[in-house]
Amino acid sequence: MPIITLTTDFGLKDPSTGAVKGAILSELDSVNIVDISHQVAPFHITEAAYIIKNTYSSFPKGTIHIVGVDSEITPENKHIALQLDDHFFICANNGIMSLIASEIKPQKIVEINIHDAVETNFPVLDIFVKVACHIARGGTLEVIGKNIPEIKQLKDFTPFINQDQKQIIGHVMYIDNYGNVVTNISRKIFESVGKGRKFKISARSVSFSKIHESYSHAINFDKPKESREEDGKKLAIFNASNYIELAIYKSNPSTVGSASTLFGLKLNDTINIKFEDLNAG
Repeated sequence: MPIITLTTDFGLKDPSTGAVKGAILSELDSVNIVDISHQVAPFHITEAAYIIKNTYSSFPKGTIHIVGVDSEITPENKHIALQLDDHFFICANNGIMSLIASEIKPQKIVEINIHDAVETNFPVLDIFVKVACHIARGGTLEVIGKNIPEIKQLKDFTPFINQDQKQIIGHVMYIDNYGNVVTNISRKIFESVGKGRKFKISARSVSFSKIHESYSHAINFDKPKESREEDGKKLAIFNASNYIELAIYKSNPSTVGSASTLFGLKLNDTINIKFEDLNAG
């Protein structure tokens, strides 16, 4: 049974998500539709890219992923379908796939060209669904598009590193359900630039000089529970995706607050890491 996943910024109130699912079921007798997320911030392609990067590989090879974020077709925002890591992705060519494609080269990319045959003002419903169902039936990408050599790249995914290797300037690319703040600074970049040097992470009014391997790694469980610094403890970690994340231990955005609210951080805010001089000491 084919699997089609949905990642959109539609939310759950409006009829859009239900309409897309209904259109898929009307075209395919047997299909497994999986919601990845419909709570992407409106038009926020960086947030969508992070979600897709960290979910798609959990699905079986051959899964078809519809990404309905910033999907209106314009002369600068064409539609593409691509095969990457033996998965299929259908989305706008707005840079949304470049976080994944920077690490894994797409096997095939086509610019979708069936628009003349389909009248639509809702491309996810009328175009992306048709392409997904075509692939699910075993159809090839060449039938629905023309081959193109590459996809649009987003510079937002790459932090700035200054010339003397003393500073990384990144930004907030995702805020999770707990209010934890995920930066676009990966462990690989941090370790490559830092080379084991002391450092200071600054973001608005907070700073960190240590990065933990997990949330609980920041807690000293050798101390009696009543004397531990737990709830409300601020920390920086390398998260499960190996990006630097700023967090509050056991935060709750609706009660005690979260890293985002307590640190005053929102999407695209700047994160600054300064390293000591290589010749220091």
